[in-house]
Amino acid sequence: MKRTALTMALAMLATPAMAAEKMTVLLDWFINPDHGPIIVAQEKGYFAEQDLEVEIIAPADPSDPPKLVAAGKGDLAISYQPQLHIQIHEGLPLKRVGTLVATPLNCLLVLEDGPIETPADLKGKKVGFSVGGVEEAVLGTVLSNHGVSLDDVELINVNFSLSPALMSKQVDAVIGAYRNFELNQMDIEGVAGKCFYVEEEGLPSYDELIYVANSDTMDKEMIARFLAATEKATQFITNHPQEGWEIFAGTSTELQDELNKRAWTDTWPRFAKRPAAMDAGRYAAFEAFLNEAGLIPSQNPVEAIAIDVTAQ
Repeated sequence: MKRTALTMALAMLATPAMAAEKMTVLLDWFINPDHGPIIVAQEKGYFAEQDLEVEIIAPADPSDPPKLVAAGKGDLAISYQPQLHIQIHEGLPLKRVGTLVATPLNCLLVLEDGPIETPADLKGKKVGFSVGGVEEAVLGTVLSNHGVSLDDVELINVNFSLSPALMSKQVDAVIGAYRNFELNQMDIEGVAGKCFYVEEEGLPSYDELIYVANSDTMDKEMIARFLAATEKATQFITNHPQEGWEIFAGTSTELQDELNKRAWTDTWPRFAKRPAAMDAGRYAAFEAFLNEAGLIPSQNPVEAIAIDVTAQ
């Protein structure tokens, strides 16, 4: 009897634990402080607690992740709420399933000691941008809030050299600059910048960074576990921001510089405390904004754009 019990116990010990479920998360860009909850969840074992083995991939082209998820080549992609609305109208089978950064980061950036005191002063001036479409609509809204139209400014595509173009005075302002990065980058280089925050200038507020999944094939239960792990990581970062930074920066020497350290401080308060939760009104308002701006031909219902995967 004892031998049988011992044999059974040994057999149980010899049986391998159930393998963690593998999932692939495609980032929007190279790893940076915007991705804090994902990296901290990985480093602190929160994904493992949810029986997940998460592969985190930085893209060669930042426009690829949503397309790859739509094509079934990834479980989740980090993307942007404004772009998601347009991509759905273009026919991509995508939905928002969670939020990473819950406030806009975009701003209209000018030199602090320059001649632009309000957006109204941009009449007849040059404004740099990186991505057309949404950015132009955002800029148009900010300008119209001050009695200026897009026709009153000269738009210049500066690619991704937003702050260099501004600091060299190639342009008088740039749209699409991130308040947690470009402002710090300029300050480190000894040139002070000033942001006009888009959500204070007539634009409906929105989620800057979101998780998107394939609307046809998504595994809601697996995604819910992923979001539970990142929520736990966000709680840890909120309670221990310095330790969170040390864990994050400890993953790569490339992250251990002044710009990333400052960006971390400016970013962590903006992480979504409830990443699965969804504000339906926010998505409806932005869909209406894009429709009025002529960027989408009609208005989709919110359930076609975003869902709460934890809802029963």
